[in-house]
Amino acid sequence: MTRTAVGKAGRNINILSNHFPVRFSRFDTVFYQYTVSMKHENENVVENKRMSRKVIEKMFQTYRSELANKDYIYDGERSLFTVGPFSQSMLEFAVVLEEISARAAGSHSEGHKKRMKRMHKTILFKVTLTYASKIPLGSVALRRGEPPEAQGALMVMVLNLILRQQQARMGCLLVRQSFFNGDSKSFTDLGGGVTACRGVHSSFLATVGGGLSLNMDVATTMILTPGPVIDFLIANQNVEEPKQVNWIKAKRMLRNLRIITKHNKMEHKIIGFSEFPCNRQRFLWNVRDEDRECRTVEITVSEYYKRRYQLDLSWSSEYNCLDIGRQRDPIYVPLELCDLIPLQRYTKALSSKQRASLVQQSRQKPHEKRKIITQAVRSNNYDEDPLLAACGIQIEKEMTRLTGCVLPAPRLIFGNDVGFTPDRGQWKISDKILLDPVKIGVWAVVNFSARVDLNYVSREVINCARRKGIHIDHPQALIMEQSRYVETGPIIRVERMFDQLRKELHDKPHFILCILPERKHNDLYGPWKKKCLQEEGIMSQCMCTGKHNETYFQNLILKINVKLGGINWVLALEDRKAIPLVQKKATLILGLDVSHGSAGHSDTPSIAAVVGSRCWPSISKYRASVRTQSPKMELIDSLCIPNSNGHGDDGIIREMLFEFYKSSKGQKPEQIIIFRDGVSESQFNQVLNIEVDQIIKDCG
Repeated sequence: MTRTAVGKAGRNINILSNHFPVRFSRFDTVFYQYTVSMKHENENVVENKRMSRKVIEKMFQTYRSELANKDYIYDGERSLFTVGPFSQSMLEFAVVLEEISARAAGSHSEGHKKRMKRMHKTILFKVTLTYASKIPLGSVALRRGEPPEAQGALMVMVLNLILRQQQARMGCLLVRQSFFNGDSKSFTDLGGGVTACRGVHSSFLATVGGGLSLNMDVATTMILTPGPVIDFLIANQNVEEPKQVNWIKAKRMLRNLRIITKHNKMEHKIIGFSEFPCNRQRFLWNVRDEDRECRTVEITVSEYYKRRYQLDLSWSSEYNCLDIGRQRDPIYVPLELCDLIPLQRYTKALSSKQRASLVQQSRQKPHEKRKIITQAVRSNNYDEDPLLAACGIQIEKEMTRLTGCVLPAPRLIFGNDVGFTPDRGQWKISDKILLDPVKIGVWAVVNFSARVDLNYVSREVINCARRKGIHIDHPQALIMEQSRYVETGPIIRVERMFDQLRKELHDKPHFILCILPERKHNDLYGPWKKKCLQEEGIMSQCMCTGKHNETYFQNLILKINVKLGGINWVLALEDRKAIPLVQKKATLILGLDVSHGSAGHSDTPSIAAVVGSRCWPSISKYRASVRTQSPKMELIDSLCIPNSNGHGDDGIIREMLFEFYKSSKGQKPEQIIIFRDGVSESQFNQVLNIEVDQIIKDCG
């Protein structure tokens, strides 16, 4: 959307943006797009991206002259791009790949090829390139003031593919447009065999004023901690030695991971475990005797490595081997000879301790982030890439300088019409009462074995609440968890605590103050909140052990008051109707977002949430509506849900419209302002065409 004007309020400041301007020395470069069709010899389509890239790379090596010695960009699927066209609009090639794997203990024999250490297998592919379109570099509106053309987004995508391809050839781990080079200085151990790996996000973006910029940012991904496989398993399962490892879990965890073997420095993929330990797992081995006659002997894996590699296995002889072969052709390698290769992504869910450690380790001060980003731009030499050089691209090495402004702090209104202007985003409420304090009748304090004085806590909560204007009675119960339940699971502990509550209280409490035994990473928090809110419909506030001073209890009271329906303060401009755009014309304000399952929980339903303003002309009161939908689905599919009878619907927007109407004394909204979070550029048009269309239907 075009910006109509620039604000004048506030104090101007100079700022740096993590965008690096892109200059062009030529504008006539044209990329040609070709559709890739790739099949096996038996006509089955190749679907594996890794294999597809190997085939294309081999094709350009084998048919260099037929392909005019061109460099290329390949997305791993069906699109290939070059600067300038090939000689024909359709080209067909036969490509032969040689698959190589190391010889190791297993069902493979040595026989007369005793010196051979590798197996060779040739695979034939048929590749067809068909001309699809041409994309001029000028389509991204290189000159200031020119509107971008329809092909501009595709051109930017091609340039970003060049960045990915460049980083892949440098051995980086790629996660969309983020790159991780595996430098051990960028590693942070999170525990459990998981390491946080720092890298950079790098992508070209079209700018509003015309042209391109290179957007750089720091990025973090989780990888398996490289090193001995057994060390990873011990850390992952939080045990002390191999005999404590749960091997059923280990088999699930290790499947499809890649290792490097110490005895021959070859890389392999793990497919499973042997049936028996190394000292009992037997297989047939073809050897030559002193007379050069070939004979077959049955031998254990331990004996094989002793005779073949002069290796005496130590602890691993008592444990099952890793299988790095094929389903019907196993190849066994002892655990002590296997290391996990670096830069293997860890995609399972992190524990609460790992998440907390990640957040703590990821914090960076602005000058630190600036140094990392600027150094990455200078060291990666993006504009020396042959394909980017063909575009005449030159990337500035310094961040873009901009002028920003610091807006004046908004004035707040507390109880008794007391006004206050925050200083640097902070304010004290020790001498103020709340705007709309609640009344708290039946309530209780429960303590999950934390070392605190319950009488002191309840007394301080009451005194602080009353100073803020809240009418609060003494708690009807102070309940300490029974010691026999401390070592049980969190769900059982919560259930037993509620059993005690029911015995102590005759009436359902309005509110429960819960004291948790640990300050961080507490397993009780989730089950406790679920029990209170979802099952019992009771508001609760959790607190931790630690320093419980006056400021702590004041912050606690602010949370409690809002949770129970009170209002702590309002913006002065809202109270005095100083926002004419939304307070003179009935305005419904909507906020929409979708959250997805965390890493490792890809099958978890996504959660669509919408908040809508109520009690117009207020702009700070909202109600929320939540729906589940298909995993990883970004568009909200429940905004408008027609009833089976064809009258009305059960969608979220209808809820928001009725709530606005009821809470605003029968006033219907005359305009709607929508804030939509979490939508990428590629999805923006979908939101306009689908979600906004649903909202318009409900307003009709």
